[in-house]
Amino acid sequence: MSRSAHPAGPRHADVLTEGHYSAPAADLNVLDEKVWSRTVTRDADGALTVGGIAVARLAEEFGTPAYFLDESDFRARCRAWSEAFGPDADVFYAGKAFLSRAVVRWLKEEGLNLDVCSGGELSTALDAGMPAERIAFHGNNKTVAEIERAVEAGVGRIVLDSFQEIVRVAHIAQRHGVRQRVQIRVTVGVEAHTHEFIATAHEDQKFGIALADGQAAEAVRRALSLDGLDLIGVHSHIGSQIFDMAGFEVSARRVVQLLAEIRDEHGVELPEIDLGGGLGIAYTSEDDPREPHEIAKALSDIVTRECESAKLRTPRISVEPGRAIVGPTAFTLYEVGTIKPLEGLRTYVSVDGGMSDNIRTALYDAEYSVALVSRTSDAEPMLVRVVGKHCESGDIVVKDAFLPADLAPGDLIAVPATGAYCRSMASNYNHALRPPVVAVRDGEARVIVRRETEEDLLRLDVG
Repeated sequence: MSRSAHPAGPRHADVLTEGHYSAPAADLNVLDEKVWSRTVTRDADGALTVGGIAVARLAEEFGTPAYFLDESDFRARCRAWSEAFGPDADVFYAGKAFLSRAVVRWLKEEGLNLDVCSGGELSTALDAGMPAERIAFHGNNKTVAEIERAVEAGVGRIVLDSFQEIVRVAHIAQRHGVRQRVQIRVTVGVEAHTHEFIATAHEDQKFGIALADGQAAEAVRRALSLDGLDLIGVHSHIGSQIFDMAGFEVSARRVVQLLAEIRDEHGVELPEIDLGGGLGIAYTSEDDPREPHEIAKALSDIVTRECESAKLRTPRISVEPGRAIVGPTAFTLYEVGTIKPLEGLRTYVSVDGGMSDNIRTALYDAEYSVALVSRTSDAEPMLVRVVGKHCESGDIVVKDAFLPADLAPGDLIAVPATGAYCRSMASNYNHALRPPVVAVRDGEARVIVRRETEEDLLRLDVG
């Protein structure tokens, strides 16, 4: 089929009259720098390159679908966060966004700490050489075995998430003859402006111990009374993909008030406060994330102001960016398969991946951008929905976007800002094989997480 042989779906003029969609970019060949990693550009032939390598070469060598991670960009973002907060604060990379042994080594080399939330993440961190004292262990239901492993390894902090866990960690620490450094995660009742499933600071959810009704204060009493625990501070996380700092201001005020109450009741000024992560990134041109130095100044000013008002020494601040570091550094590369125009509606563009490599659109109604990257095109824009190959009508990668009307099977398209959560949440639905993660830097590409094979699937199927 020629590049213009298939019937096209609705064009720009058609969809604008419906009033439901934003207009396409003036030139679909121009890349929006906000949503792509820093070394992404187009070469003289119009093909997208990352780290100096064209996507056609990457597709030929590594196949599609695949995640391509810009290592230079990842490292630069690590340094930006570290420099923004400086030596008097701690930056913990949230490993749940994406974790591999290579990433752990990069974090170690760039001076960041690491936040893990499962035994598997902890094992990856330790195996790759992250010093245990630079690891924080999260989770609302850590198993006894996981806590044992963390205490034995000497992790720098365990974030306590329930009354039962306070006793459980204290008992294990005493049995090992140590005082485990801990923080108490409190839910501060702040409603973050985000999706219901990723807002984590209102009381009606599974994380943390509520400030309401004095529960957090009681948790502090219990932690301070147990010999196996060294309570170093409190932790708060208000949600994810947040652009507005107002929620952090309310959260910090309430957490500092708790610190003042602890001082007044126990004569103890806890030395640390962790404000969590959740800072947003640009998935589309409409998103406007803040730079790390702006976030650092805003959070520092908020905490300092609230502590001065409460006559407290300003505690050491910790933050936990995950998505904000790795999210913008990667894109997912797909090959176009079936193209199905629906007259008067949109054109469905099917790719060789889908919800098994990016569940976020189906799970969170997430928005993404998409671009034709194997070539440029002068064709007019058409409204498309990029969908996967899975047996689900909800298998949507990009809900509504514009691509050139001469798009054809075999073209390569890419979805930017897929570094966070896409590989971490990938599945074998329909027995799909999870894609590889390929690190690209200075003209070289190497696999850091290999593509699954059918042999991998059958090896686990012992029936």
